Amino acid sequence: MTTLLEMRDITKEFPGVKALDRVNLSVATGEIHAICGENGAGKSTLMKVLSGVYPAGSYDGEIHYDGALAQFRTLNDSESRGIVIIHQELALIPQLSIAENIFLGNERARNGVIDWAETFRRTEELLAKVGLKDPPGTIVETIGVGKQQLVEIAKALSKNVKLLILDEPTAALQENDSRKLLDLMKELKSQGVTCIIISHKLNEVRYVADTVTVIRDGTTVSRLDAAAGLSENRIVRDMVGRDMSHRYPERHPAPGAVAMQVSGWNVWHPDQNRRVIRDISFSVRAGEVVGIAGLMGSGRTELAMSIFGRSWGRNISGEVQIDGAPRDLSTVSKAIDAGLAYVTEDRKQLGLVLEESIRFNNTLANLGEVSRAGVLNEAEETAVAERYRKAMATRTPTVMQAVGNLSGGNQQKVVLAKWLFTGPKVLLLDEPTRGIDVGAKYEIYTIINDLATQGKAVVMISSEMPELLGMCDRIYVMNEGAFVGELIASEANQERIMSLIVTE
Repeated sequence: MTTLLEMRDITKEFPGVKALDRVNLSVATGEIHAICGENGAGKSTLMKVLSGVYPAGSYDGEIHYDGALAQFRTLNDSESRGIVIIHQELALIPQLSIAENIFLGNERARNGVIDWAETFRRTEELLAKVGLKDPPGTIVETIGVGKQQLVEIAKALSKNVKLLILDEPTAALQENDSRKLLDLMKELKSQGVTCIIISHKLNEVRYVADTVTVIRDGTTVSRLDAAAGLSENRIVRDMVGRDMSHRYPERHPAPGAVAMQVSGWNVWHPDQNRRVIRDISFSVRAGEVVGIAGLMGSGRTELAMSIFGRSWGRNISGEVQIDGAPRDLSTVSKAIDAGLAYVTEDRKQLGLVLEESIRFNNTLANLGEVSRAGVLNEAEETAVAERYRKAMATRTPTVMQAVGNLSGGNQQKVVLAKWLFTGPKVLLLDEPTRGIDVGAKYEIYTIINDLATQGKAVVMISSEMPELLGMCDRIYVMNEGAFVGELIASEANQERIMSLIVTE
């Protein structure tokens, strides 16, 4: 195989931080090359250097692409050479249609007039490639995060791609959809497209990658060849610098009384005449971690949001009891007062104010506790933030750091701290480890275990079945807005969960 890309001794510094320190990367033509590393290791920074987001001259080292020295100064420079990058943060315009987003800046036009028939025909072809069945005219904000990711990939494929870079492409996807995407990458490989994938999901890396480069703390640690066999334990050890043969902390559950009982819960779509949640009843005990499994679109997030202050849906009916007594959860403030907390699946958009400090975010859900007569006590705010920073081992030099500058795992710790400061009895955790690396995941799992040990009741929604199997005492299986089964930990496995989903 010929070498398509070689990055030599790439060094990139920000004020006070060396993000990349003499990193080397070599990618062969027509291969799928995975880059693995913890959050903050420098993976995304390296790809931004490659694509021209960080222009030539802002870093040290050389990039050789397609046989020539490359000095990309803009994203357009790299795209004109066939390099397309899909960032972890989606870059779609919510108010535009799928077709408009795919061809934005690359319009299908004749004599300056957009050819909508051609635009929609080409969009349908691209959507079929990525397995998305929504019509081209669908407004992007009406579809979920997982489908939006597929739109991003279709947009990349609309260009003359030679090197496709995907930064955590399956972070928002269910297992079935992830496998379709990985198979699509293999198909593109057979068509001569070279792919670089950044991923924390090591089972996916092993499934799709020909070669793996591991980066730790801004330096290249190892280069592994799939032909010689890829060991997840080896990749993890190289990523985190320590052995992690046990991916989940030991649990010694001791459930107490029922903390929350949901009975006959029904929810209708806010904009459509259809029932999304159908007659759901379930319970969670103090000190228990209960999982909710299901495919994308099964209604798991809608269920959690509707319970938490009726944040989603209309015509909501049913009863929620906390500590054996019916509670009014009709608003978010009433839900918080009743002892509920909801950690959203989308921490960047809905869980945090990224441009504000850790201190600001930590106290946001319980400002009354750090204020007197409507005036914030900043010293008390700082003390609270410091307490949670130490308790959760959040990696930051100061609680005045903007949360947008933290890694995904540390951001998730800030979200958890924000809700723990409200003193909840029940925590609804929606994809609590989405988009964070294996080392940070273990830290989040440990925090969840500690919360259960303290007597908190935890409801955990996750698209990763091994995570539910490794963390939960019981698992409810959800499909098309209803619960189709309940399994205790000793009875649960991936096959039984999937069989419940597909046979009901």
